[in-house]
Amino acid sequence: MKIKNQKPTTMKSLKSAALLFLAAMVFYSCSSDNTSTTETTEETGLAHQAPEAPVEDDGKGIGPITSVEVGDNIDEALAAEGKAIFEGKCSACHQLSDQKVVGPGMAGVTEKRKPEWIMNMIINPEEMTKKDPEAKKLLAEHLTQMTNQNINEKDARALLEFLRQNDKNS
Repeated sequence: MKIKNQKPTTMKSLKSAALLFLAAMVFYSCSSDNTSTTETTEETGLAHQAPEAPVEDDGKGIGPITSVEVGDNIDEALAAEGKAIFEGKCSACHQLSDQKVVGPGMAGVTEKRKPEWIMNMIINPEEMTKKDPEAKKLLAEHLTQMTNQNINEKDARALLEFLRQNDKNS
């Protein structure tokens, strides 16, 4: 069955749809999550948002990881686990070089960031890009929210070791 006056999809309309989708994703990723608490003033009965306490930037990021012990030597078995995880969950958006794909290249990341920050970014990317100054800068630069891959602390530690190995061998 053929419908009259129906035009075939053109490359231009696909590009327009893709740009609209990208704009919507940027807007969504930058919008408030509306999870902050509200308070009602007894005198006026009006609700207002409670101000968020400023986050102290200790370079460790926002998340469950507050301390990571890394030695001078690379744990080869742990790095091998991290490599498998990286290839399965990270390599679509990140290269091991300094080349940007969707997200930043990983070369030198363990020299630029504390181990805790790296692990918190892996485990807790949404909160990091909302509250951590460096993660906010990355989001503004790359315009894409890092996807939460539901990586646990053990696997995040393996990824960290793999990234340490990559930086050591570069």
